[in-house]
Amino acid sequence: MDIKEEIKKIAAEIGISKIGFTTADDFDYLEKSLRLGVEEGRTTGFEHKVIEERIKPKLSLASAKTIISIAVAYPNKLPVQPPKTDYKRGKITPNSWGLDYHYVLQDKLNRLAAAIEELTQDFEYKGMVDTGALVDTAVARRAGIGFIGKNGLVISKEYGSYMFLGELITNLEIEPDQPVDYDCGDCRRCLDACPTSCLIGDGTMNARRCLSFQTQDKGMMDMEFRKKIKTVIYGCDICQICCPYNKGIDNPLATDIDPELAHPELIPFLELSNSSFKEKFGMIAGSWRGKNILQRNAIIALANAHDRSAIPKLLEIIDKNNNPIHTATAIWALGEIVKKPDEVMLDFMRSLSLKDEASLEELELVRQKWQF
Repeated sequence: MDIKEEIKKIAAEIGISKIGFTTADDFDYLEKSLRLGVEEGRTTGFEHKVIEERIKPKLSLASAKTIISIAVAYPNKLPVQPPKTDYKRGKITPNSWGLDYHYVLQDKLNRLAAAIEELTQDFEYKGMVDTGALVDTAVARRAGIGFIGKNGLVISKEYGSYMFLGELITNLEIEPDQPVDYDCGDCRRCLDACPTSCLIGDGTMNARRCLSFQTQDKGMMDMEFRKKIKTVIYGCDICQICCPYNKGIDNPLATDIDPELAHPELIPFLELSNSSFKEKFGMIAGSWRGKNILQRNAIIALANAHDRSAIPKLLEIIDKNNNPIHTATAIWALGEIVKKPDEVMLDFMRSLSLKDEASLEELELVRQKWQF
């Protein structure tokens, strides 16, 4: 029995788009870059904390010999557009359409492992999706899934960069695959297109400047980034949209997609309670940061859409002042949407009694803009 070929057959049957095999040798070459990222403050803080565990597979599985890397492709275009309504819509980027990819990948890894257990005795393994120790992109590159582009993403000819990645560290002895023989070449479209210049050009980035991170970070969003997110309330895929490898791809569905959740109505989104947010959006990947951060982004999106129908909702948020970050962001948004306020609005702003620093700063900026 050729176990490698059997595993590849099983992978195809359970909906794994691409599979590759590599050794469980250390990823020593990553250490310098990983440590430098931490020292220079370019990491998000969401990464696995112990760098040794990120580069040494045997620290995750002592008997490790082969790592099986899997990729599950996902679409970059909605199969059906949401209906037009009276509300402006925000955007959630494709990696968070449908069921949370962590569940999708974990299910496929579990099914793959269960099938391998039936093929061989004494099978030991540990499965990982991006919350695990290993660097998924490094594993995928070495296993021949694709190359790491200048945008830091794994790119394949078949599926572009729209792939979810995961791996099984195993005690199997399987002949490793080779890295792919294509790359970015001289192309630098993602470097030129990135609105925050967060890409360094060697496959690494200043992750704290990435708009995707900005939509997930807590607190006030820095002024520099607010207009740049446009109407996206979770994620960013500008560096994927412009990539030539993504032109013309038509990837299959990785999971069912509700277009209403992919492009949610912004004003109704601001009215969600914790329980209704969890009920409606709780199974998408973007929900992990919780309702409040995404609602902050929705307020910014309304300002960027210049949605005057949002003015009553913004005034309500400011008046209730239940969440200081929402209040401060709504004050900024009001200043963006309203160019010439009437006396009623000016009186409202004059009457505000705010104590938190962020709201006071935003109010002062609006005061200067409106000259009251």
